[in-house]
Amino acid sequence: MVSLDQFVEGLCRIPEREFTLPGVARYIQDSPLEPASLGRYLFYQPTHYTRNLVYKCDLFEVIAVCWDLGQGSPIHNHQGQNCWMAVPIGRLGVQNYELLASDDGGYCELRASGRFEMDPAHPSFVNREEPIHAVFNAPAPGERATSLHVYSRPYDRCLVYSLEKKSCSEVPLFYDSEYGRPTSPTLGAVSDPHPGPAVPR
Repeated sequence: MVSLDQFVEGLCRIPEREFTLPGVARYIQDSPLEPASLGRYLFYQPTHYTRNLVYKCDLFEVIAVCWDLGQGSPIHNHQGQNCWMAVPIGRLGVQNYELLASDDGGYCELRASGRFEMDPAHPSFVNREEPIHAVFNAPAPGERATSLHVYSRPYDRCLVYSLEKKSCSEVPLFYDSEYGRPTSPTLGAVSDPHPGPAVPR
């Protein structure tokens, strides 16, 4: 296992020409994370999952996403960027969606496609042929989860989809903490360093 600092250092050593979907996927598979090393980035909220910035450069960013019991993301995309995911704490489900129809006015129609789980032994990445998905911490396991996401390149907006309304809209993305420091006093007050609104924050 490697610490989070070692994990990021290893990513920084990958040349830009080799920062490819399969290349980074191999690196993440071969570099399982030591859960204890994530401590300063673990902020859980009862109202929403939190996005906690670990590292950012022009080529990629690393975000620790903390999921309390039963929390999940809306259906969203990644603006054409690559995304890799590891789950050093707990277990998460991913539901992919196929885009059946859309127009420039915000109309879209989706159909659920593949579904899979991630845990410490099974990282994953977003298939560029199926870039729309939702991530969730199912209540059955009865524990919190933390995932580590690598995005290349970084982006600050994405599309969020509604199955019921058959619509999609662009929303901004936010960090709940940056480099271990909460971005609001409220988050710091209820943060929990121990592992244990509906937009993709």
